[in-house]
Amino acid sequence: MPAATRSSGTSSPAISRPFAPEAEPMNFEFSDEQVMLRDSLSRLLDQRYAFELRRRIMAGQAETGIWSELVDMGIVAMPLPEACGGLGGSASDIVAISELFGRHLVIEPLLPSVILTGRALARFDPAGPVPQWIADIGTGALRGAFAHEEGSGTGASSTLSTKLYEGEAGPRIRGSKKLVLGGGEAGVLLISALSETKAVCLAAVPADAEGIEVRRYRALDGRPVADILLHDVAVDRAAIMAGADAELEALLADARLALAAEAVGAMAVLMATTADFAGTREQFGRPIGSFQAIAHRLADMKIAYVKARASLLYIAALADSGRATSRDISVLKAQVGRLGRETAQGAVQIHGGIGMTDELPVGHYLKHILTIDGLFGNTDYHLREIGRVVAAA
Repeated sequence: MPAATRSSGTSSPAISRPFAPEAEPMNFEFSDEQVMLRDSLSRLLDQRYAFELRRRIMAGQAETGIWSELVDMGIVAMPLPEACGGLGGSASDIVAISELFGRHLVIEPLLPSVILTGRALARFDPAGPVPQWIADIGTGALRGAFAHEEGSGTGASSTLSTKLYEGEAGPRIRGSKKLVLGGGEAGVLLISALSETKAVCLAAVPADAEGIEVRRYRALDGRPVADILLHDVAVDRAAIMAGADAELEALLADARLALAAEAVGAMAVLMATTADFAGTREQFGRPIGSFQAIAHRLADMKIAYVKARASLLYIAALADSGRATSRDISVLKAQVGRLGRETAQGAVQIHGGIGMTDELPVGHYLKHILTIDGLFGNTDYHLREIGRVVAAA
């Protein structure tokens, strides 16, 4: 699928690059094809993923079958390379879709199964079971999960302790993973590990392989996650990628970009619903939005949203052109984490106590934003990373 259109025209605002004043200004706007895709996806989610239905899905009381519709629309195949039967989606394609997922609090496994596992497997040598796994992920017949986090909350490869070693009958893997997105529903697990020479490796194994223990639960925002214990699990040698430092960093960048897009989508809803509430809720015979303190709070929320979305679109454009660095991704994750938290807290404060009730979406969006901030490095972690890079420059 073509990347977003970027030109030097005057139809869209220029966004200056943080920390790089020497770089040329860039314009960004979604391509016509992306706009049409977003329109179609918005209509589907408006019709099939209303808030009340989502609550019933999370409670196990409803099944929409929306995953198969996402497959039919090409959403599931979009992020995969064309050589693997996908549509060759770019970073801006992922942002265009993930932002809408955030608006509707979608918990379908596009990120863990396709954006992370499917795209990573496409970088493996096409041997053994890998090609079939990719094909099945692209058709939605198989779900994948990226098992990486081990408890540090940062995603840094330096925190890995899971071991990939040579057993008597071939390679085996041993360790434990935490907060694996979609780990309980996956058919194949993509596992990060260290080899006996301390090299970063990625290994894919069937989720029902002997020695795998899965403990399912839900994250704060309701998305299914799992802790996974690996008890000397046998690994197909054809499903191992050794020396995978660059591939792991690319995976983490994809995850952080997609999650930032989800957070920005959630911020948009919080901004709109809170403004509506402040314009209709009255005290002392006046809408509360007319009070100075509330008006200023709404202005702060609007500024935070605009800043977060501008950062998102700019970093997506950099990623499309192959110019996004790990520092750029950290700037985005930290920026969206801090601004998202400010927006969500502002929305809850303006709504008052009802903002945290389960019946109102506001609290759900707050939990969604807080969960996103905690995945693959929170705001504090990425601020430290930015500071470390700046200090070393």
